[in-house]
Amino acid sequence: MDGRCTCGEVTYRLTDKPLFVHCCHCTWCQRETGSAFAVNALIEMACFEVEGRTVAVHTPSESGLGQIVHRCPTCHVALWSHYPGMGEDFAFVRSGTMAVPGAYPPDIHIFTESRQPWVALDGRVPVMAQYYRRSVQWPDWALERRQKVIDRAMARTA
Repeated sequence: MDGRCTCGEVTYRLTDKPLFVHCCHCTWCQRETGSAFAVNALIEMACFEVEGRTVAVHTPSESGLGQIVHRCPTCHVALWSHYPGMGEDFAFVRSGTMAVPGAYPPDIHIFTESRQPWVALDGRVPVMAQYYRRSVQWPDWALERRQKVIDRAMARTA
């Protein structure tokens, strides 16, 4: 799957399918996107090829740990983020920047306790009031791919 910013200065390609796709309804995501939610496809950086230079912007978050948002330096579109909980070995790619934004629909809706009242969720995928336990919600293949990245990172620091 290919993607890009609005002006096309930064392009990317996912070389594998995302591990998991979040639709986050928290008020922070609402503010950052100017919309009712953010849809992020989580993928390993090893499966994420980027052409062009981005600007990494440290953005505050409700957790207090913030996130690093990678934006196009020209049109300023947010393309992906790194969150402290997953580190820089994983990217949370903004699904709306993909060539086919609906190719990877949400696997879960999170922080729905703050969703806009006019957003109707039909229950086809799990709906969580807050966050969730990865070991319960993620498929085994995604947990295995995630663990391989963690194992490689631990081997680098050993």
